[in-house]
Amino acid sequence: STGNTLPQDITCLAADRMLIFASYDNILHAFARNKEVVHTYEGHKARIHLLQPFGDHVISVDVDNVLIVWNIQSEEEYLEIDFNKATFAVSALLHPSTYLNKILLGSEQGTLQLWNIRSNKLLYSFQGWVSAVTALEQAPAVDVVAVGLVSGHIIVHNIKFDETLMKFQQDWGPITAISFRTADGHPVMAAGSPIGHIALWDLEEKKLMCQMQDAHSTAIAGMSFVPGEPLLITNGADNALRVWIFDGPGGTGRVLRSRMGHSAQPTKIRYHGQNGEQILSAGQDGTLQSFSTVHEKFNKSLGRGSINKKKSKKKGLKLDTMALPPITAFASEVAHQSDWDGIIACHQGYITCTTWNYQKTSMGAHKLRPEEFSKHKPIDIYATAVDITSCGNFAVIGMSTGQVDVYNMQSGIHRGHYGKEKAHEGAIRGLAVDGLNQLVITAGSEGLIKFWKFKTKDLVYSTELSSSPSGILLHRDSGILGIAFDDFTISVLDIETRKIVRTFSGHHGQINDMTFSPDGRWLVTSSMDCSIKTWDLPSGCLIDCFLVDSAAVSLTMSPTGDFLASAHVDDLGIYLWSNRSLYSLVSLRPLPADYEPSLVTLPSTCPMQDVDVSGDEEPCDEMIEYVSPEQLGEQLVTLSLLPESRWKNLLSLDIIKKKNKPREPPKVPKSAPFFIPTVPGLVPRYVPPEVENDTQSKVVNLGVLAQKSDFCIHLEEALSTNEYKIPLDLLKSLGPSNIEIELRGLAPEGGGSMEVMLSFLRMIGMMLNKKYNFELAQAYLALFLKLHLKILSSEPNLLEELSKLSKQLEETWIHLRGLFNQSLCVLTYVKSALL
Repeated sequence: STGNTLPQDITCLAADRMLIFASYDNILHAFARNKEVVHTYEGHKARIHLLQPFGDHVISVDVDNVLIVWNIQSEEEYLEIDFNKATFAVSALLHPSTYLNKILLGSEQGTLQLWNIRSNKLLYSFQGWVSAVTALEQAPAVDVVAVGLVSGHIIVHNIKFDETLMKFQQDWGPITAISFRTADGHPVMAAGSPIGHIALWDLEEKKLMCQMQDAHSTAIAGMSFVPGEPLLITNGADNALRVWIFDGPGGTGRVLRSRMGHSAQPTKIRYHGQNGEQILSAGQDGTLQSFSTVHEKFNKSLGRGSINKKKSKKKGLKLDTMALPPITAFASEVAHQSDWDGIIACHQGYITCTTWNYQKTSMGAHKLRPEEFSKHKPIDIYATAVDITSCGNFAVIGMSTGQVDVYNMQSGIHRGHYGKEKAHEGAIRGLAVDGLNQLVITAGSEGLIKFWKFKTKDLVYSTELSSSPSGILLHRDSGILGIAFDDFTISVLDIETRKIVRTFSGHHGQINDMTFSPDGRWLVTSSMDCSIKTWDLPSGCLIDCFLVDSAAVSLTMSPTGDFLASAHVDDLGIYLWSNRSLYSLVSLRPLPADYEPSLVTLPSTCPMQDVDVSGDEEPCDEMIEYVSPEQLGEQLVTLSLLPESRWKNLLSLDIIKKKNKPREPPKVPKSAPFFIPTVPGLVPRYVPPEVENDTQSKVVNLGVLAQKSDFCIHLEEALSTNEYKIPLDLLKSLGPSNIEIELRGLAPEGGGSMEVMLSFLRMIGMMLNKKYNFELAQAYLALFLKLHLKILSSEPNLLEELSKLSKQLEETWIHLRGLFNQSLCVLTYVKSALL
């Protein structure tokens, strides 16, 4: 689980049985259930650098050498000790096992002190070993403590008798962490070093058992054996957490499982595949990693780029001269990724492009570079841009010389290049292949964009840009090309018409990256001015802008449109921003010219407090939900907003009633008598049960005695006022069965009259005139005709009204039919293959 974020980086961490203690600067917090901050301890003047939970108390030491003992529950200071930095600068802290109320302090001067913090007394001073103490660890035996020194020595010391039991030395500098393997019969001590190696010492034989070199690529920050199990957990500044299991010969460990991110800032991130669940990320550390947006357990590392994988493995991390520089650009496709490599990448200042296999989570088989450089590698020529076709078969690579080559991803064979010798005079700043492998679009630093036939390699079209492009991005589905320029402007080009259709200006720094929304309506850009802007392409307006603390170097939007992912300068993480328009009302109106973007903190796993970001904003007019009027214009034919169930099945009500007619309810059987009676006679026969005669009630037709409904009364009134809104609204509020009852009741035998029937027909006429509630007029009229056809045919007044209605209906339908046919023709034409 993940906890609420603290305002600054956590500098110190410790845990007891119930709480987790974390400090930043001079403030100490206690977390409960790994999530909520339940206690805050304020009192230090300087940064806290040591923590030790101690029963009902917690001890903290700051860099000014002040030790404070806090009462955990009351958050009050129990004790404060100020040490003289010149004589005893506290550098390590330990509560020896079974030593009640006592703590052992190690110093930079090399001496140790044992204090009773209840009585605030110094009990004993240890002379030390003339070397600063860096680590203190309790051994499995009582009274025995391991002391790690700056000199690389580990002293296993009995503090009861002040006797040294064992002394070990490692050759890799100071001891950074110590841990003992306990309770499983193997007396082993592990020690960490500043260069990422781990030494394992056999305490029975008193000798070095084995070394685990390059356990981390940076200093070992912490290590701990799992009690009673052959498992060691380690972490380091390389942003990795590893669990080692000791089950092999010679006592050496192997990685059982690990969680890791980039150890240096990510340079390029892109969503992989169409499900929006994996983000590929290339970092300054030279690795390519895949992060899952669903759960961390699906994260995986594809490893480091390497010229020769076998030689790299032999040399180890530190001496690896075979490592490739960091990836600057890459492209990936899921089509055929299970058959061959699906990722193509180019490296910083390096001519060779590499392929990567997502399924095998490793670097791929091919190294792609032009044939003329197969023997020698020029220093000043390098690959600058790559793309992979949507089918996953071909990779297109642009060079700093202006050369653009095509390679087959399966075989790695060179399939040709664009232009006689090279595609552009300047360096390639960006390239893209369209979704159907028809066109390749290349942008050169000389300010030209060129369109090439993918297959024949012929130049189709070339256009000059207003300035030198810094990068391009194609939205394959819509054929829209985003172009970022060196003068911090952005243009959008339609590859069908080959015209620039939008130009955006507003950034005040180099544009680092761009990404399209899945539907191609938005273009999101990030710049060195620390802003992230969203441009709406149909309206050509800036609809969103916010600032971040450190500039976003790369952006990518999920293919499902739910998240925007960003990577930032000097930041190891990848941050996910939620698309608010998916779940709340968001104004997409253009931002005013004087809009001041606000600084937004980077997203974290949990906010500091559950505050709705939009809650403090006053609801402006543009955010109020638009309510459509009943009719937009008098000339338009408008349908009602009623659900289909209210009007669609009015003619089929009798069938529906038959189908829904309930079966006879089950009868409770009569309880049988104890002695079943028999009929007297020679052959014994039982008395048959009595049959009850159910008398059914007859429905009396009240006819003229029936009370008039509200609908009838309002229709009668409308004959004189000619206002039909009230009866129509009444009818709209009723369900199908009630509508049928009301219409049936309009006839004289149902309690109505000829005048009411005439009024109803005039109401339908009014609806057709005004051209609103069009489908209701049709449905109500159809049911009316079905119910009262006999009466209508015998009444001349009603017949005259019906002939008027018939004419109106025909005129409206002819007009509508013409529009429908026209729309269908245009739609069929657009869908045809002729285009």
